[in-house]
Amino acid sequence: MLPFRRRVRVETERLTLRPPEHGDYRAWADLRESSAGFLIPWEPLWAADHLSRKAFTNRVYWSKRAMAQGSAMPVLLIRRQDQALLGAITLDNIRRGPVQAGTLGYWVGQPFARQGYMREAILAMVHYAFTTLDLSRVEAACLPENHASRGVLERTGFKYEGVAQSYLQIAGRWRNHVLYANLRGDRRGRTEIG
Repeated sequence: MLPFRRRVRVETERLTLRPPEHGDYRAWADLRESSAGFLIPWEPLWAADHLSRKAFTNRVYWSKRAMAQGSAMPVLLIRRQDQALLGAITLDNIRRGPVQAGTLGYWVGQPFARQGYMREAILAMVHYAFTTLDLSRVEAACLPENHASRGVLERTGFKYEGVAQSYLQIAGRWRNHVLYANLRGDRRGRTEIG
């Protein structure tokens, strides 16, 4: 894998996407805790120490290692106007060679949902993946009934590709997921020839 050569920081109209830092712990834990009821139905089971400082410290170290190895790009969504932490997005499982692909995962705190922040973050991450990382394909998956997630993927250029049976454990159960992908230079769905 190719490592990230410099400190990653992606700017959008309203957001800064940057790797987590140790000083983000309190904002991250508070947002995750206050949004637990909103997030838990869509995520793998939280470990007993999920919100602990130690667990967050491990996330920060994992983030640094993954970026150094070029295998993932985990970033937080920071609102530029007030430096509020809104959520996170990760381009993970980056594969090189003939594949040139990665998998997108994301979450947003309940107070910031349905305000276009995640749409903005996804568009920025996909652009970064295609232009800076030279990926050809960005994949994402979500539960079939997660209409908000499906909608944001479709509004950001992802196209439905099918269903993966027992794809991921969510809330302690193996669950089917709908699969989406965004391709650089995507021509799927166009009717004109040429």
